[in-house]
Amino acid sequence: MKLIIESGATKTDWCAIFSDGSVRRIKSEGINLTLTQGDAFDQLLRKAVAALNPSGESISEVHCYAAGLVQPRTSGNIEFASDLLGAARAVCGHKPGITAILGTGSNSCLYDGENIVRNVRSGGFILGDEGSAACLGKMFLSDYLKGLVPAEVAEPFGAAFKADYMTVVENVYKKDAPSRYLGSFSPWILQWYGKNDYVTALVQDNFRRFIERALSRYETDKYPVGIVGSFGYVCRDIFRKVAEPYGISISEIVEAPIEGLLKYHKD
Repeated sequence: MKLIIESGATKTDWCAIFSDGSVRRIKSEGINLTLTQGDAFDQLLRKAVAALNPSGESISEVHCYAAGLVQPRTSGNIEFASDLLGAARAVCGHKPGITAILGTGSNSCLYDGENIVRNVRSGGFILGDEGSAACLGKMFLSDYLKGLVPAEVAEPFGAAFKADYMTVVENVYKKDAPSRYLGSFSPWILQWYGKNDYVTALVQDNFRRFIERALSRYETDKYPVGIVGSFGYVCRDIFRKVAEPYGISISEIVEAPIEGLLKYHKD
């Protein structure tokens, strides 16, 4: 049996691939592998295996993908790897290509069919994360606080959210998960795409900045780009439109990597 673990901030997908090719799945809370190590991880693993594998088939491989893991490492038959490597394997399989994560945050890499060979650093929500939901929220809130958002949009936004200056500063600079806070505004902002020129330009500029500051650093004329992430998936038509003038070939855009990872490890 092969066990595939794909973990984000809020949930973890556990998938078992049995020797006969069948697959079983369960979900659990998210795992931060920079904090959850040793005995704590072993307990989570034993609990998941008991639920997935009541017949007791022996485990040949475990592949665990999670944010916060920069360098892949192995411990016995367990591989620990980053969410970026998981995304690359999900959309590129065993072929080389460029991969982008477009979710609350963003990241990108060049992948050789097995491992990441180049990574233009994201920089996080303060120094980068262009193309992400958090970056869109940051751009919008910055304009809103400076009175640069047109009244047609600013007035209903103010009525929908408590977004006065002190509340925004408190959430961004003093509370936990500021990136998630900034990204939480993106669904509301996207409702105005195509209806208001300011918002339409803002959304496109967010993706344009990601292309120019990250994707263009790779050989996009040689390799296709695969995209993973809920924000990128929701905005897939917009992203394709923005990417077209740059001559970027998009292989696929998927909401989550788990299906691609199952195929990768089956193959």
